[in-house]
Amino acid sequence: MPKLCTHSFTRRQILQAVTSSIALIGLSKTVWSKQNWASEPFTMGVASGSPTSDSVVLWTRLDPVAIEAAGLSQQSVPVAWQLSSDEQFSQIVAQGVVQAPPGLAHSVHAELSGLAPDHHYFYRFIAGAASSPTGRTRTFPEATRSPKRLRLAYASCQQWGNGFYSAYRHMREENLDVVMFLGDYMYEYPSSRPKDIRPTTGGWATTLASYRQRYALHKSDLDLQAMHAAAPWFITWDDHEVQNDYAGTLPGNSGRPETDFMARRHAAYQAFYEHMPVRRANFEALITNRGDNARVFGSSAFGQLATLYTLDTRQFRDLQACNSNNRPGSSKLDPGTCASWNQPQRTLLGQEQESWLRRQFETSRSQWNVIGQQTVLGPRNFDTKGGTQLSNDGWDGYPQARQRLIDAMIQTKLRNPVVLGGDIHENWVGHILSDYSLPTSRKVGVEFCGTAITSLAHNSQEKVNAMLPVNPHFVYANAEYRGYGIAEFTPTGMSATLRAVDDATNPHSGVRTLAQFTVESDQPSIKRVR
Repeated sequence: MPKLCTHSFTRRQILQAVTSSIALIGLSKTVWSKQNWASEPFTMGVASGSPTSDSVVLWTRLDPVAIEAAGLSQQSVPVAWQLSSDEQFSQIVAQGVVQAPPGLAHSVHAELSGLAPDHHYFYRFIAGAASSPTGRTRTFPEATRSPKRLRLAYASCQQWGNGFYSAYRHMREENLDVVMFLGDYMYEYPSSRPKDIRPTTGGWATTLASYRQRYALHKSDLDLQAMHAAAPWFITWDDHEVQNDYAGTLPGNSGRPETDFMARRHAAYQAFYEHMPVRRANFEALITNRGDNARVFGSSAFGQLATLYTLDTRQFRDLQACNSNNRPGSSKLDPGTCASWNQPQRTLLGQEQESWLRRQFETSRSQWNVIGQQTVLGPRNFDTKGGTQLSNDGWDGYPQARQRLIDAMIQTKLRNPVVLGGDIHENWVGHILSDYSLPTSRKVGVEFCGTAITSLAHNSQEKVNAMLPVNPHFVYANAEYRGYGIAEFTPTGMSATLRAVDDATNPHSGVRTLAQFTVESDQPSIKRVR
């Protein structure tokens, strides 16, 4: 495997005419004007995402300080992109110019198509005299092919002030095909609790300008930049990209009192688009002010081996049930005291997404069906003394919607469903049951809900140890460590490895394996092997 280029992200790089003259043929002369930057314009690095068998999205954003110093704040800036088969860019296979418009924070989205399937590429951006760091991406195998392996990482929840992103430094060594990021890329809070390990600048994120600033803060992390540059990502959101515990069009419970929550949500969704390697068509109505919704759910096939799905459990959900005094946000309660808990029409995904997902299941011919979504799927009863106490914010608070998802898996005969999750800042590993009220009911699939990159656990290890016996569909839980998960799929089985940093407050932390599990193909039973 070619080694990823490791240029400094803070030093301006000048194109050398003798090595790049061939690559510049056919590109707009405006890109190659003598625009000399007073400071580095590519401080947020590069990223790629949304891969298919013949396409991928390349991303960067020009630094606002560099833009202002150059007098370009109100102008679109032409940015060239280059795609090469080699890291030295001696074999350019595609190139072009896109505009970085001021209305989209001078972000760059180059949507490439017609690429060779199952192929690795190197890419970079060029603006005036400056060249970006080099990124590495890949396309997926064609639907008719039978690849031998898919190796992915799943991650979530990276509150800036809770720690450092050393997990990504170790993730780079994992030889990945793709990363699935499952929500809470950034947090709207002005600081962390109990205290910031590193300062969270900018106060509450509530406006387009403040969301942009918060993303720029996160994007300044060099370990995160390097992981984005190492492999393509699929990215979905959860609540903190907007506001803690918001539900569809209704506010959650953090920040100043809302005067216009939908204006805040609209701004947050636009900022998400501006900072992620996602497709414009899914955000077109939103960023052109013709609507308030965007689409982050989707799927992509990795040959016949696997289909990867990303879901959206925030944008289209019903309000959380039975909060006392009708307060916004989430709470834990006994479902027996809540008349609306089991109402059949309550939804977490929304009708359109539910229908889309069922159609996807009906047409899937993949051996593995990997569903990346925001949180834990199976019930988690927090009452360890014989009662019932469930959270109303995740799937537990929408039990009929969860059952429709499981029934869709069963009725469509979906092969090897694997659900990946985040949100809860703890590792939970378990079986998906046809009827969770009957612990001996049929095992339909498996789930691996991952811990956080940095965000703090809500429970102690003693608490989750006590919870496991009253939640027998789970086989493992850990609240002590933060990190990420690695899932590897082959024609005969899959493995899931839970990786944990020793100390998320140490930017140079080491990493360890907490546990490893295997699942045989067409046998949805988890075996712990480490």
